[in-house]
Amino acid sequence: MEALKYIAIVCVILALIGECNGQPGAEVPLSSWKINILNEMTKDTLFLQCKSKDDDLGAQNLGVKQQFSWSFKENLWQTTLYWCYMHNAESHASFNVFWPEKSGWLAFRCQLRNCIWSARDDGIYLKTNPHNTFELIHTWEPGM
Repeated sequence: MEALKYIAIVCVILALIGECNGQPGAEVPLSSWKINILNEMTKDTLFLQCKSKDDDLGAQNLGVKQQFSWSFKENLWQTTLYWCYMHNAESHASFNVFWPEKSGWLAFRCQLRNCIWSARDDGIYLKTNPHNTFELIHTWEPGM
């Protein structure tokens, strides 16, 4: 019985540093993250509104080649969620830019806890930092 207590305590400690249950690299609670939104469209201004349950980051108008960035710490329960609504002159998109996850999909792409989203003429891309490539994640919806 004493051995089980010891194993449970060790597992809790390892979970806090992301090494328990076969998930090395899982994020540590209270980790600092940075989100970058780039306007890489050829001619349109990008209207942007991002928020979480607790924080409204305000309306932004990004000219071509401008960016908007913010940093935050993930909460203790690892339930932090940020989403953005954006539109250009002809279309719009609304999607999560940061979410709680267990699979590592976002953490892999946002290596070093730095997510880089790029608004382009054909849609919204996310940079896969380890490969230095961008992947189309969301297409624009027609209308506003």
